Amino acid sequence: MFSTTLTRVFGSRNQRLLKRLDKTVTAINAFEEGLIELGDDALATKTTKFKGRLRDGESIGSILPEAFAVVREVSRRTLDMRHFDVQLVGGMVLYDGKIAEMRTGEGKTLAATLPVYLAAVDGKRVHVVTVNDYLARRDAQWMAPIYRFLGLSVGVVVSGQDSATKKEAYDSDVVYGTNNEFGFDYLRDNMAFSDEDRVQGPLDFAIVDEVDSILIDEARTPLIISGPADDSTDLYLQIDQVVPQLTRQEIEDGPGDFSVDEKARQVFLTDEGFERSEELLSGAGLLPDNTSLYDVGSITLMHHVYAALRAHSLFQRNVDYIVQDDSIVIVDEFTGRMMPGRRWSEGLHQAVEAKEGVTIQPENQ
Repeated sequence: MFSTTLTRVFGSRNQRLLKRLDKTVTAINAFEEGLIELGDDALATKTTKFKGRLRDGESIGSILPEAFAVVREVSRRTLDMRHFDVQLVGGMVLYDGKIAEMRTGEGKTLAATLPVYLAAVDGKRVHVVTVNDYLARRDAQWMAPIYRFLGLSVGVVVSGQDSATKKEAYDSDVVYGTNNEFGFDYLRDNMAFSDEDRVQGPLDFAIVDEVDSILIDEARTPLIISGPADDSTDLYLQIDQVVPQLTRQEIEDGPGDFSVDEKARQVFLTDEGFERSEELLSGAGLLPDNTSLYDVGSITLMHHVYAALRAHSLFQRNVDYIVQDDSIVIVDEFTGRMMPGRRWSEGLHQAVEAKEGVTIQPENQ
């Protein structure tokens, strides 16, 4: 009751925060008339002046209103787009390290230019993280006139680029790219033998688009650097002839050779399934006589059996993957987009290739 009364008198925490931000919006708007009167050259020099004021000890908060006003005026001149007050609020929230939720069509891409510019003026390397290569290219090309007018360089990092191209992009003041590409480049840089082989540079400040998708949904999928292993691909074809002869349990603890956990995307052989697997593998000449799948020497066989079971029971064509040009292309479960070049680990990709009858690529490790 007492808490409710205080909220009615003083407002909620969110309302109080917005009230403070509204004061800053008023301060930003106060600069607009004077900036409109400036020529392009005078407006472009604002970046140098902001950096000088920061070197002289002025705080970033004190230059924020004018800096935001400058970005808005430059956007009006270069893109014929003027930031609305709600976008100014979104920009301040983002710069403060918080999440800003904006509806479709409210201009998230344009709003992001405000904190990006302010961080760049403060000497930080800024990364703008998007969910796919198309958006990275589009947003960088779209917003580049604002940054370049103000003396900032813009780079784009996407899959398929060579090291020299990536290094040049990462040397820019503002770098657009996808979460996966930034993550893989970080892993590759940590495997580099010398500083000259690294491409990414400092990780100072980032704006994340679709933050719920990137930091929650896609975070469930680990980024793994792998290389070819020495295993023969023939074994995948041989196991693929055996596994379809095993039967799936329809009810828990019911008859069947294996059970399926759809949520965890795993399969488990039953006791009957182990016996049946040993019988089939022995008949195929893959398991020597008087040898059990429980033996240490049979670990590789077990690995292949489980991979094939998962491929047949859990992964569906045209849902989890498509067959294209004699290869298996994974379909992103969150976006529905194809992910060429990505492969499942632990022999699963090879098991799916064997299942679909395409060329089996060497397993990675």
